[in-house]
Amino acid sequence: MPLLYHWVGKNYRRDLDSGAGYHLNQSNPLLHEIDYGDSLWAFTRTSAGSYVLATELVVRAKTRNPLGYRYGTYRLWGDLKRSRYFHTEGQPDISELIRRLSIKARASVLGSSFQGHAAVRRLNQTDHQVLVKYARHLSPEPRARLLPEDELEARILLGGPEAVSSLITAEAPGIADERRRYLLEQAQRRNPKHVMSLRKLYGGMCQLCGWNPKSRYRRDLCEAHHVHWLSRGGDDELHNMVLICPNHHRAVHQTDAPFDWADASFVFPRKREPLQISRHELQPQ
Repeated sequence: MPLLYHWVGKNYRRDLDSGAGYHLNQSNPLLHEIDYGDSLWAFTRTSAGSYVLATELVVRAKTRNPLGYRYGTYRLWGDLKRSRYFHTEGQPDISELIRRLSIKARASVLGSSFQGHAAVRRLNQTDHQVLVKYARHLSPEPRARLLPEDELEARILLGGPEAVSSLITAEAPGIADERRRYLLEQAQRRNPKHVMSLRKLYGGMCQLCGWNPKSRYRRDLCEAHHVHWLSRGGDDELHNMVLICPNHHRAVHQTDAPFDWADASFVFPRKREPLQISRHELQPQ
């Protein structure tokens, strides 16, 4: 069952500027009724006032946020290889196309038909094919390009601003100016004391599997992982960090495993792995 979502313009633009997340939040449980592999189509309103197609997220994971989370309890994650952000500038207005779909959108201002829970709607397969055909010739949004998170973290930690700058240059075009500034500032002010605090709090153990290199090798080998990735707008704060072993760290990055707040688990393609040890508070962003 594909879905259609009205993405408020300022929120869509903020997502791109802070680092495209390839995920969406909503308070309506309908968001989690979509099947894995189905498409959530999102349209938005540009600063000029026209409605345009913004994204197609091909669903690969469904997680929950804590109760009371300001953007809603339900979260969808798009497959990075199959999902798309579309370049919105210069797109024709699609209000009439949306109104011709099977959903009911009769308000004179299209967005008024998509308020609150109604921001997400069911589509049938005919609707889906209409949007597939329409999107066929749309240009991708260059600002939705993602930096490799593991390399970014390594350069921030060990290389400093010059190393991060060279990575951004190598990956250009596609990094929003606001995100570029954030990353360069982050490289200069990342707090290594957070990693030290985590290692002290957990005795150097991996929070996922309990591996303890300090007891075996007398070395701190576990690494700090940002639950909300730095490349997608995450903060360098303890409430956004867990301590995990190098194997789990690579697995999370390589599989793009999201974190489910419902049971404090990382969601891997074939299984969920909950935190076995949790001694500090994590907060979603």
